[in-house]
Parts: sequence; structure tokens; C-alpha cells
Amino acid sequence: MPFRCAVLDDFQNVATTLADWSAPEAGEEVEAVPFTEHFGDEEELAAALADFDCVVTLRERVPFPASLLDRLPRLRLLIASGMRNSVIDYAAAKANGVTVCGTESSSTPPVELTWALLLGLARGLVQESTALREGGPWQSTVGADLHGRRLGLLGLGKIGASVARVGLAFGMEVSAWSHHLTAGRAAEVGVRWAASKEELLAESDFVSIHLALGDRTRGLLGPAELALLKPTTYLVNTSRAAIVDQDALLAALREGRIAGAGVDVFDVEPLPADHPMRTAPRLLATPHLGYVSRANYERYYGQAVEGVRAYLAGAPVRVLG
Repeated sequence: MPFRCAVLDDFQNVATTLADWSAPEAGEEVEAVPFTEHFGDEEELAAALADFDCVVTLRERVPFPASLLDRLPRLRLLIASGMRNSVIDYAAAKANGVTVCGTESSSTPPVELTWALLLGLARGLVQESTALREGGPWQSTVGADLHGRRLGLLGLGKIGASVARVGLAFGMEVSAWSHHLTAGRAAEVGVRWAASKEELLAESDFVSIHLALGDRTRGLLGPAELALLKPTTYLVNTSRAAIVDQDALLAALREGRIAGAGVDVFDVEPLPADHPMRTAPRLLATPHLGYVSRANYERYYGQAVEGVRAYLAGAPVRVLG
């Protein structure tokens, strides 16, 4: 019987073409089965995964709580893309004899998508392209300039620092804030340190979020914080939806209290057909594409295969938990 691997949320159906799932050196046949549709609840997931030895899951879209792991007695290996995952119950995995491993992940794709969203908002690309293709008005927007404007970054880690360097290359004034950021670290990147998030929000023309989700960042931008943004300011979030109060953001967009928002992350994913984010005005939205690039997928699935081979050889790699 082959070692069966379920690959979840393979929406593009590329998992078996971007990596070689054969495992000859492990001495055991490996069968990879991609699932191109998202499972809506735990009941569906438990039924679908009952006959698999391994599950490969993308990022933190699918939770693996004890209630699910307890229902998968055949499961031996769980591989998640990335090297941290907040939706896996590691204690329950251990209790069920499940080894949890991760993969490396590049910070480059989310940096590039951040700028795609920011530029798309600033120059009205979707609106103007749609009008051109559908016979609409020839020019209907006046683009927002980047040069000389202030880019405010919430977070100056690896991704935030890369976003900052691009902003500086555009001739923008860049400032940054986070709970742990120091003036010295900001100076190393060549940006201005903001003493508070309130200061950063009030003075920025573009605000981009690059923070990890935790107790201190959940709901970091609520109604009071969004009210500090100027009516001409654009907000971009490629980090985690829960950092921004979603109802407050929708209200700000509908009431025209900010110029617009670029969003790649949502409170529910995939986004339901009737979700208000699908029809919100002044919103440029993408379906969580931050990590979705060929090079990153080759790394995810290639290292997932590597993880399977290592597990079968009795020496798991990149073990989490």
C-alpha cells in the first residue's frame, strides 16, 4: 500500500507538477492526491482525509485542532508551508503520533504583491483598465503620486524592510512603527522611526501592514485608529486580516473616510460569495496571493516531498512544535 499524501487547497492544481513526488530512495511508494476545492468544515475534512498517511497544508488556512486530529488515526505526518503555524494543535498531534514539519518560505512574493496593490490603488489601474476594455471613459481618475509622499509601515521585519527600500527607491519618505521597533533599527533601514502608531497613521499618505498576528496586534487598527487616517490615505494589508477591524474598515471605505484599501487577507478564506468585502467600494482585493508565486510553490512542494522522504527514512526534517 502506498504512503498516501493529501495536498490541501491546491487551487491551481500544480502541486504534482512543481515537484517530483516519487520517493525511490525511501523504499516506499508515495501517492500524492491534490484537492483543488477547499473543505468547508471539519466533518468534510475528516471524511476526506481518513485514508491518508500524510497531509500537506498551505499556510494557516486549515486548522488542525485536537478534535480533527483525533479523528484521523491513519495520519502520521503533517507538513505545513512555512516554519510557524498557529492553527495546528501540536500537543494533540504528538498525542496522536503525528509528526509536524514545515518548509521554508520566501519573503519576496509578499513584498512584490504589496507594491502591486499599492501601485494599483495609486493609479486606479483596475478602474482604468476595465473602462478601456469595456468602452468606458478615456481617463476618469487622477493618480496619486508616490514621489515625495509618506509611506508608513506597521512593522519593519524582513518583509517590512524590503517594502521600505522600494519606497525609498520611489523617492518616498518612509517611516515605521511597531511595539518593539527602535530608532536605531529604523535608522539601519534608512527610515524614520515613528514614536507611536497614532503618529504614523496621522502623517502617512500610504500605510502598509507587515506585522505578525498575536495578542498585541489583533485588532490593532480599530475605528479610532482608522479615523486618524487622512481622507487621501491608502491602506494596504498583506499580513493578517485580524490586525484590522474588518467592520471598521468596511465602514471607512463605504463612507469615503479613506481614499482606498488594498487587501490580500480576509477573516474567512476562501471568501464567501456574499461576503461584503467582495462589493466594498474603494477596495482593491486579491485572494490571498501574497505567497503564491512559482518559485515559492516550487520551494513549498519540493520541500514537502523532501519532508516525506526524510520521514520515511526515519529522520524527519524541519520539525515544528
